Amino acid sequence: MIYLSKGELEVEGNFPLHKAIIKALPQGTKVVSAEQYGISTWAKTAKLSAILPDGYPKAFFLKCATGQTARALTEGEYHSASAINSLVTGLVPNPTAWGEYTNDDTQVYFFISDFHDMDFSISPDPVKFMKQIAELHQKGASPNGMFGYPVPTVIGKMQRTVTWEKSWAISFTHQLKDVIEYDNNTNGPWPKYDAACKQLIDHVIPRLLGVLQSDGREIIPTLVHGDLWERNVGIDRVTGKAVLFDPGCTYAHNEMEFGTWRCTWAFYFNSPVFMSIYQGIVKPSEPADEWDDRNRLYSLHAYLTDSAGHKGSISRQIAYNDMLYLCEKYAPLYTLEKYDPKKDVSVTGAHIPFTVAQFEETK
Repeated sequence: MIYLSKGELEVEGNFPLHKAIIKALPQGTKVVSAEQYGISTWAKTAKLSAILPDGYPKAFFLKCATGQTARALTEGEYHSASAINSLVTGLVPNPTAWGEYTNDDTQVYFFISDFHDMDFSISPDPVKFMKQIAELHQKGASPNGMFGYPVPTVIGKMQRTVTWEKSWAISFTHQLKDVIEYDNNTNGPWPKYDAACKQLIDHVIPRLLGVLQSDGREIIPTLVHGDLWERNVGIDRVTGKAVLFDPGCTYAHNEMEFGTWRCTWAFYFNSPVFMSIYQGIVKPSEPADEWDDRNRLYSLHAYLTDSAGHKGSISRQIAYNDMLYLCEKYAPLYTLEKYDPKKDVSVTGAHIPFTVAQFEETK
């Protein structure tokens, strides 16, 4: 027997549904069952089996969240999925709705989309997949020509700063400052690391990213998924097509999309074949010879997000060493520690596979 709070309706399965969720589904939809599906650190998730008004069965995916960033998580995902789906149909599950309700004095936010039964044991076809990502970036120009996003979005449990900016260097600085604070809240202060962060923000980013919009150069703010890594990509067991999920979009420099692919947990996106195909369609921004340094910079966001979500993770140490590399190259400061190539994943080739068990812990 499932205990039902006020406003919840009894359906088959082990996931009680609030009437607000039923109301958000297409009018006349009958929910047959609601079953817990997957494991999430930041939300509760379920599969809804339903009958549409025309009599056809349909499955929906449901995500419910509480807490400070719950609204940004669900509203942001709805708007992100809607934006991606409008540009490359079928690349993400079609979003149905987002909403909110109160349950025992707790504010709950939810997101509903089409359900896909996905296989995570195989990688997408590199050519087909990278053509879709290139299409997303080429079609997804910012509506106002600026970097940012119209609603807050989330990565991990961190809400991004998405204020509109003309400067990409400033826009990325907002996001990096967010994740540095997020990481410090989890792992505590570290003076040498804090000094490297300051030098990076004050001097490296203005140089490395500022040059993208100087001396006649320009970059077009484009829609990025925002958290594109292997465990946010599945292969639909029915259609065989790649499906992205958990988007937290921003209008950004397109190359930021690939920072995670440099990280230790990348297990097929780190193959050069994916990036080679993409760059055959979308050329690196100028200066092209600084592409790898920009990729290193963008990977800091992913590493520190991982560090903030997993206290004591080695990701913080890796990010710190990468900061030292960038500082030494673009803004040397004698008071900083020295970069150590023996700790550089791009030099050592060290690879720490992200297991299915770890994935289940973080979803």
